[in-house]
Amino acid sequence: MTNHRSQFIEFALQQQALSFGAFTTKAGRRSPYFFNAGRFDSGAAVGELGRFYARTLVAAERDHGLAFDMLFGPAYKGITLAAATAMALAALPAEEGGRDVGFAFNRKEAKLHGEGGLLVGSKLQGRVVIVDDVLTDGASKRESVDIIRAAGAEPVAVLIALDRMERKDDPSGEGGLSSESAVQTFEAEYGIPVYAIATLVDIMDWLQNTTNGREQLVTHGDAVSDYRARYGAQPRGEARL
Repeated sequence: MTNHRSQFIEFALQQQALSFGAFTTKAGRRSPYFFNAGRFDSGAAVGELGRFYARTLVAAERDHGLAFDMLFGPAYKGITLAAATAMALAALPAEEGGRDVGFAFNRKEAKLHGEGGLLVGSKLQGRVVIVDDVLTDGASKRESVDIIRAAGAEPVAVLIALDRMERKDDPSGEGGLSSESAVQTFEAEYGIPVYAIATLVDIMDWLQNTTNGREQLVTHGDAVSDYRARYGAQPRGEARL
């Protein structure tokens, strides 16, 4: 695990965006940890979060050959995240990959007055990175892909904060699990890579290999490992820092 990912996990814990305990997920599972990007709720916190996104994006460009021209934030959380990432990119020195790029976002309902329409911000064009918090069922990302393509632009990547690396419930209803995570399913369906600041594997590494993590390991380590063993998808390549 790189220092960058460890720093993000520490930051998320400080902001209570990442918590350990007993939680019920939207899918009804009992999870030993919970991630809520809504807890990055101050100017300083969002600014720092934007810097983590920007550094991850620059690393994807450097290490994986990602080329992009602008950012897109799906309503609603993605709006703030795309704006914060664009500002952080503009603040980075040029020698570190910094530059000024445009960003756009969508409304949930079309505006019928003023400029009208569903889109706000820079004109969607060129190669577009979709910025959001997580990818659970992929619905908002699929909608974003459709919006971007309808505008004549090309979606080239999705950038998220945390990849839970969880297999989904089998849609057959027979009680089994899918073979892939939501991220893997999206990547296979669209051929678009998903880059995450950190993943569940990084959280497990942090628990085992950092001073603060080992304090949490005593109480929550077994539960996180068991959850990973039960629901976790096997990593398929490195799509992150």
